[in-house]
Amino acid sequence: MQDTDQAAKASNDDEAAAPPRVAPKSPREAIQPDNVPGPPARSRHVRNPVVVFINFLLTLTILTMVVLGGLIYWGKIEFDREGPLAQDRTIIIPSGASLSAIARVLERQGVIERPWIFEGAVRAYKMAPRLQAGEYLFPAHISMREAMQMMVQGKAVFHSVTIPEGWTSAQIVERLNEDPILIGELREVPPEGALLPETYNFTRGMTRAEMIEKMRRAQDAALKEIWERRDDNLPVKTPEELVILASIVEKETGKADERPRVAGVFVNRLQSGWKLESDPTIIYGLYGGKAWQRSRSILRSEKNAPNRYNTYQIQGLPPGPIANPGRKAMEAVANPSRTKDFFFVADGTGGHVFAETLDQHNRNVKRWREVERANHEAQKKADEEAASGNASPGE
Repeated sequence: MQDTDQAAKASNDDEAAAPPRVAPKSPREAIQPDNVPGPPARSRHVRNPVVVFINFLLTLTILTMVVLGGLIYWGKIEFDREGPLAQDRTIIIPSGASLSAIARVLERQGVIERPWIFEGAVRAYKMAPRLQAGEYLFPAHISMREAMQMMVQGKAVFHSVTIPEGWTSAQIVERLNEDPILIGELREVPPEGALLPETYNFTRGMTRAEMIEKMRRAQDAALKEIWERRDDNLPVKTPEELVILASIVEKETGKADERPRVAGVFVNRLQSGWKLESDPTIIYGLYGGKAWQRSRSILRSEKNAPNRYNTYQIQGLPPGPIANPGRKAMEAVANPSRTKDFFFVADGTGGHVFAETLDQHNRNVKRWREVERANHEAQKKADEEAASGNASPGE
């Protein structure tokens, strides 16, 4: 009996330990999802005001960066696209103008539409200190980037002034004072021979004093270079003496291919102890810086009259240049033609005839007088015919 009770108890224990029996599901129930637990409870840390504020700042920062990035991208497109300028226009950027002032000038002149984009981009590229003043020719539809690059590179409109070879310093000052683009008046005349006659380019805003200084530097550089390449046997001992002789050569002939030969004549005379006997030196001694403002004839009395520059009367070179010689005249003196010529006279065609002896020279002078006489008679006849043709029938 006891054994039977124990067996029953063991059977009950096995049934308790076994998993509960699950009834089979129908096909509809089989496809239904099981119940899942709900989301966990929200952490107390998430609800903390500091965390909420930090999350807000992060979100705001991200949105700001997105917006700022979009603005930068749009601004770059605007900076690079074609501008509103309908046609080419010359615009003056004043000296010392700030970036804001430059942007306003460009806006008023129709080059740009949004000055704040121009300012921001120029600052972003760190180009503000490099913008140069001047007169610029902005082409139609130029972009803001191109306008910036033009001013950074200084691609301003260039003007020019030409100084003819052989002009006096007084003539050069007068020419510069008459120029409508240069600014500032010149009141002093530089020393004769100190300026190099050439064509000089400049931008609007350049002063006349700056132009004179530019001519001085050009002359100094040219003279230094020419002096270093001179013939060692020259009778001129200093660069200043070379300029003096070059100014005489400049006024004696306007033909470039004759300058070395004319220089050779004067070099031969100096080496032989002869007087130079140059007519232009007389004229400069009489009229100074105004000597070449008009054509002048020399009287015999003037040739015989003493003055500091009269090389018919003084020995050697005059005390200073009689004009500002050009580079070619200085080069001719530095390396003159090696001839035995001591004389030259005009040939009536703009050039000269050269001679080694006085007899040859006198014959050349005689031919020149005949040419002068024939030219004078031809001119007189032409004037009479012109006067006759202009007269009324009743006269």
